[in-house]
Amino acid sequence: MLAREIMTRDPQVVLPTDPVWRAAELMRYYSIGCVPVVSDDDRRDLVGMLTDRDIAVRCVARKHATACQARDHMTARPLRTVNLHDDIEDVMSVMEQHRVRRIPVIGDDGALMGIISEGDVLRRFGRRNPLMVERALERIFAPATVSF
Repeated sequence: MLAREIMTRDPQVVLPTDPVWRAAELMRYYSIGCVPVVSDDDRRDLVGMLTDRDIAVRCVARKHATACQARDHMTARPLRTVNLHDDIEDVMSVMEQHRVRRIPVIGDDGALMGIISEGDVLRRFGRRNPLMVERALERIFAPATVSF
């Protein structure tokens, strides 16, 4: 099974200059936890990811003004991505290794084509290989170890 077979196609996106509230509005309306940030609506080159956690921790918790833009709080390069043609096991490996719950899917031209969430993996691949999915999700959700 390939990434393109399980991804959510044409995800909602924002531009770097869009206000953070616009991304939050999309997350609320579509019940999603992140919004890719793309260079422009036509080309859709991925320049960042903005999660609900980014908004809460980097914007709201710091009492920023409502005029903040997506670029002010997004996670930028290096972004973890997968290709349309990557096998789902490779996708899960990248998600595990980098402990990400959602990963953008990039086409051969570098444009954003979709996004894969842990829910997509569960729904579309979980029945085929439940033990592998369970182990991968355990590693993704495992608490981070902190060194002092």
